[in-house]
Amino acid sequence: KMETGTKMHMKEWLIAQIESGKYRGLSWENEEKTMFRIPWKHAAKKDYRQTADAALFKAWAVYKGKFREGRDRADPTMWKTRLRCALNKSTDFEEVPERNQLDITEPYKVYRIQSHSEAPRPAGTAAGCFPSIFKESTSSGEELKQINEMLKKEHMYCGSVEVKPPKQRLAPRSFFTSGLTISGEERSEEHTSNFRLQVVLLYHGQRVMQATTKTPDGCFILHGQVPLGNEHIYGPCSAQMICFPSPASISLPSHLTEAMNRLLCHLERGVLLWLAPEGLFIKRFCQGRVYWSGPQAQHTDRPNKLEREKTFKLFDIPTFYTELQRYSVGKGSKPSFEVELCFGEEYPDPKVPKNRKLIVAQV
Repeated sequence: KMETGTKMHMKEWLIAQIESGKYRGLSWENEEKTMFRIPWKHAAKKDYRQTADAALFKAWAVYKGKFREGRDRADPTMWKTRLRCALNKSTDFEEVPERNQLDITEPYKVYRIQSHSEAPRPAGTAAGCFPSIFKESTSSGEELKQINEMLKKEHMYCGSVEVKPPKQRLAPRSFFTSGLTISGEERSEEHTSNFRLQVVLLYHGQRVMQATTKTPDGCFILHGQVPLGNEHIYGPCSAQMICFPSPASISLPSHLTEAMNRLLCHLERGVLLWLAPEGLFIKRFCQGRVYWSGPQAQHTDRPNKLEREKTFKLFDIPTFYTELQRYSVGKGSKPSFEVELCFGEEYPDPKVPKNRKLIVAQV
């Protein structure tokens, strides 16, 4: 049992559970201890035993204060969903799909533990560098250092109650609300319900859908209804679903409609987008290639590609806040706050304008 008051972060906690040897199926995958197996049996299987097969997921729920023995109703599916979403959204872990074994008697997934030097980083930053959370501020250096470290380790978990930014952090009121009043420190409680994203889908330059997300878990943009493969394997996901409409919903030449339908077949697992206090993040699950542009992008004159199954930071909120502050006092240009995703075609593309790309999402 852990000492009270000494809460570990997820990475430390999981390593401690692996080393403990008390969870059947939770073990190191390699001698270097950089990868581990996590048991992944679905509750619908005939040989499913809740006490054993849900033990790790339950332990995480207990540790996070989401389940109290004897007081809360047991919910193995939700326990598993919480840990799965935490793993997917954490920059400390990366799934290794080619090592997964989900169709055997004792199924498991394999995850790689990312060292800080390998942590997914925004395009354009030096290898191993995690961008500073706050580059300019009037606060003391020591205080900023603490906030910096806290935000680096802070991750979003499934369920809105899981979003726990630090007690106080610098947050631009104008980013979340109308008006250009910028105050200094603001209570994070005001912002826990404001992790909303506006998503506009364009087919060949024509708007086909606009949606504003309602959950702090972000959204999947995908073709079909299933977020990560098969629902019966992965269980439900609490991120909002934004599904690509049928290309037949707008009038396009038949050759373009056919091309879109072919492309959509490769977008079944889509991309997961979510907004955290430090910025906008994405993880690509689909087979189809995805390219992007935005203020953080490395290139403006050639394509920026998103690698599969890796977490990328697309937008840095503190940097935006700093630029907005400068702009408000006439010291700089208006900062951009839009990210564009292009599915299946290279982007940015100097040869082909955006309105001729088949499928684009503006976020």
